[in-house]
Amino acid sequence: MRSLQDSRNEIDKIDEEMIKLFERRMEVCKDVADYKLKTGKPVLDRKRELEKLEALKGKASDDFYAHGVEELFEQIMSMSRKMQYKLLTEEGVNNDIGFDIVDSLDCEGARVVYQGLPGAYGQQAATEYFGEKEEYINVTTFREAMRYVRDGKADYAVLPMENSSAGIVTDVYDLLVEFSNYIVDTFDIKIEHCLCGLPGTKIEDITEVYSHPQAFMQSNKFIEEHGWNKVSLANTAISARYISEQTDKRRACIASENAAKIYGLDVLYKGTNFNSTNTTKFIIVSREKITRRNAGLICISFEMPHASGTLYQMLSHIIYNDLNMTRIESRPVPEKKWEYRFYVEFEGKSNQAGVINALSGINAESLNMKILGNYVIVF
Repeated sequence: MRSLQDSRNEIDKIDEEMIKLFERRMEVCKDVADYKLKTGKPVLDRKRELEKLEALKGKASDDFYAHGVEELFEQIMSMSRKMQYKLLTEEGVNNDIGFDIVDSLDCEGARVVYQGLPGAYGQQAATEYFGEKEEYINVTTFREAMRYVRDGKADYAVLPMENSSAGIVTDVYDLLVEFSNYIVDTFDIKIEHCLCGLPGTKIEDITEVYSHPQAFMQSNKFIEEHGWNKVSLANTAISARYISEQTDKRRACIASENAAKIYGLDVLYKGTNFNSTNTTKFIIVSREKITRRNAGLICISFEMPHASGTLYQMLSHIIYNDLNMTRIESRPVPEKKWEYRFYVEFEGKSNQAGVINALSGINAESLNMKILGNYVIVF
């Protein structure tokens, strides 16, 4: 029997030979990249790769090795493509992703749209970000807000993207893909929900509460402890206005203290949300494809063929270019059963070589990739 050390020594020698062969192969791939640059051929030739993989698998001595050969060469081909994208970028191909770089957002005299009535958290977010002097427009739905920006009726929209307790706002994610508007900034506001009722209402009077589904999720423990029925409305401010129009003190709402003040309600309990650090991330959306000079996060969306390993292949472009992924979310693709769209956020600037390489690869190998924005990191 051979000693363990002898076997390890032989593996070391084989590995050294494999490295030499790998580097030799990659050098030849540079010639391939040069040819594709001159002829305009795409880097990914999926038909050729599949044919090549089948041929290589056929050279293996059994099924186990055939599967290993397939995995090995899928990775080698993936690295080859990444190198080709890099070389093409260095030659000036695909090195402009179309964002204009600005020092700051033009907020002077801006028309800003938010979803909900005065007193909604959207209004609070808008005034905290832009100040009291700007022109504010409130609309009923997130879609209307996106449409106002697209059609030039507003310069910016302020929309909720994610809550630290309840998760993402799915409708907003979907609308970012549907509309040609872009995230130009994000910021956080602390959320403190309140139980609000008609003047003179006592907590023990209440049997039914009204609010937005997100507010219910964030206040679920408080509501369940009291056994109240829940009725969903479009947002918290609409819920406050609705209660202000009632005469039945058995009805109350979950809304902000500001909404209670606007609609003449009593605050019966502060902090109905179970998480005292409850925070909502809002995005600033513009129809202009701009990014600030100090931006450090990029958000993209893409779909993929429904096949094994495709998500890994997409994310490997981020890993290979030394980029740090900070978020990944998925949403069903409308009218495509069991197919999903992915939203990925990672650190980087729109003019950064590694970012351009990664985006080139993902764009070539995924379906319907879209850059949703490049914005400043919020700590």
